[in-house]
Amino acid sequence: MTIVRPPINKILIIGPSWIGDMVMAQSLFKALKADKPNVLIDVLALAWTKPLLDRMPEVNQAIVMPVSHGVFAWGIRKKIGRELQQQHYDQAIVLPNSWKSALIPWFAKIPVRTGWRGEMRYGLLNDTRTLDKLALPMMVQRYVSLAYPVSQAQIAPSYQAPHMIAATVNTTLAPALNKGSRRLILCPGAEFGPAKQWPAEHYAQVAHQLIQQGWQVLVLGSQADRSIASDITSKIPPEQVGNIHNLCGKTELHDAIDLLATADVVISNDSGLMHIAAALHSPLIAVYGPTSPNFTPPLAENAHIVQLDVDCGPCFQRTCPEQHHRCMRDITSEQVLQLIHKLNLTLSGTDAKDGIN
Repeated sequence: MTIVRPPINKILIIGPSWIGDMVMAQSLFKALKADKPNVLIDVLALAWTKPLLDRMPEVNQAIVMPVSHGVFAWGIRKKIGRELQQQHYDQAIVLPNSWKSALIPWFAKIPVRTGWRGEMRYGLLNDTRTLDKLALPMMVQRYVSLAYPVSQAQIAPSYQAPHMIAATVNTTLAPALNKGSRRLILCPGAEFGPAKQWPAEHYAQVAHQLIQQGWQVLVLGSQADRSIASDITSKIPPEQVGNIHNLCGKTELHDAIDLLATADVVISNDSGLMHIAAALHSPLIAVYGPTSPNFTPPLAENAHIVQLDVDCGPCFQRTCPEQHHRCMRDITSEQVLQLIHKLNLTLSGTDAKDGIN
């Protein structure tokens, strides 16, 4: 269906629910601003993503979505739509593919409602695109494509990488660094499931070696990650425990974002915190196992992916169906330490990028 576009001066984005996806959505916001610098971009999203949006300068306003992920809530969505109608948006861009996610822009009577067809959303959307997964293999490409006319929907767009602006760190969360010391941040959790987790003993071996070299180590994650974090810290020799700090469950997301910006190196599984570290342009080592970096890689030049080529992977399973977890267990701490050594030299002003993939 061809529609006549009014001037687009104010856009409502229906944001994704997951942290990593919201980080990648910043590339869409950048594309919209590059095309029209004065456009206002508001983002309707779940409350837990607001700290991300607050650190994206392209976003005019983060509007908290009061409906939980996966809940239909027709009446609430209708009420929100009617309230947003008073904001007179020119366009809505719907990033989730669900039918219900397109309801609010429809209730708000926003003239141009853009998104991928998803769950057969004809009518709810009037600027609908049909996704060619081969043409747009990356999630970020699918988001950024929505900034452009439907005639370009099957052309992989170029994109700017996310770049979040951290705030000042809450100094009560972690001890200050000694002069000349460096900070390693470990992100060992994974909401997807244990198959995505690099083993605790490997994280501990890296932490032990760097603490010996004078580094400070922070472990970041949610309350759900306290178990693996405790497993890591329990493997650190007693004389070193004062240099490793388990902050899992002790920080809010905004604290974690600002702490990640202070890291000299971040080691992370494929997780939301991995994408945040990349968007902060903190030197990052991303350990991949059962998932593929081809679809949702960390979008930063100083992000380095470590992954083994195993016969059974990537399997995209939450737990290892073969029960050996080789894709993660066989990535050794020595491999990661070698990468950190190269990154450390680079940070010191020596060109050590050759050989890093």
